[in-house]
Amino acid sequence: MKKANENIILTVFTPAYNRAHTLPRTYESLLSQKNKGFIWLIVDDGSTDSTSELVRDWQRRENGFEIRYIYKQNGGMHTAHNTAYESIDTELNVCIDSDDALGEDAVEKILNKWEEVKDKGYAGIIGLDADFSGKIIGKGFPEGMTETTVIGYYASDGSGDKKLVYRTEIINKYPPYPVFEGEKYVSLSYKYRLIDQEYKMAVLNEILCNVEYQADGSSKNMLKQYLRNPKGFAFWRKVCMQYPTSTKRMIIDCVHYVSSSILAKNKRFIAESPKKMLSVLAIIPGLLLSAYIRIKCK
Repeated sequence: MKKANENIILTVFTPAYNRAHTLPRTYESLLSQKNKGFIWLIVDDGSTDSTSELVRDWQRRENGFEIRYIYKQNGGMHTAHNTAYESIDTELNVCIDSDDALGEDAVEKILNKWEEVKDKGYAGIIGLDADFSGKIIGKGFPEGMTETTVIGYYASDGSGDKKLVYRTEIINKYPPYPVFEGEKYVSLSYKYRLIDQEYKMAVLNEILCNVEYQADGSSKNMLKQYLRNPKGFAFWRKVCMQYPTSTKRMIIDCVHYVSSSILAKNKRFIAESPKKMLSVLAIIPGLLLSAYIRIKCK
């Protein structure tokens, strides 16, 4: 893959799995950007539809921006992120999902904000997601908030998905998402939680992405994800217990850790827990939760 033009500091990357029916909307949103100073990287996570043909056709056009394409064996969203981070050679990166659209003038907003804050030691920029009618997902940023961590935003009564623009150097400072045999899900928040321990994000109170949650997307099928990917979820709950946002949240995460460990048939979950005594106390509620998940997923 050729090196990015040194004047280009932003990569927009899009993991895609059988999204040929929605990816054109993402493409059109990139074409409509006033500022074309970015690279678009599509990481095809083993699609069996016409995604590759679509992208190859777009690459032959005069788009005003470079389009890069990587095909990989299907492994889940987190593995597509790993592949993207290994390949990105620009200072900044932002993920726009294959069923979403880059917000109006979002590139211009990101680059202008970064020029303003790039020397202040931030890990990146946190902006807003909205639906396709322009309604903000969850809550906006409190008045006067100029910086935050991802954890800090939600701990201060924030809600809804937010758009995260990271410095590539920072996102790659931390370990890649782990891969568990036979599973295809690890929370993307794993890296964000680690970054939060050392860095803050500059707040950009602007819509950077328009989102649409698909019927077959992970957001709407979480109980099935718990059942299919218990090792990945147990891993994530351990991370949450190591970096808790509150005592209540730590207890909830511990119950989920026990539940996922039971679903994964991991008999060593107490020994492997960062909160061993709490995990012992969570065995009964964890058993009940694992039974509930099995029943609801039948």
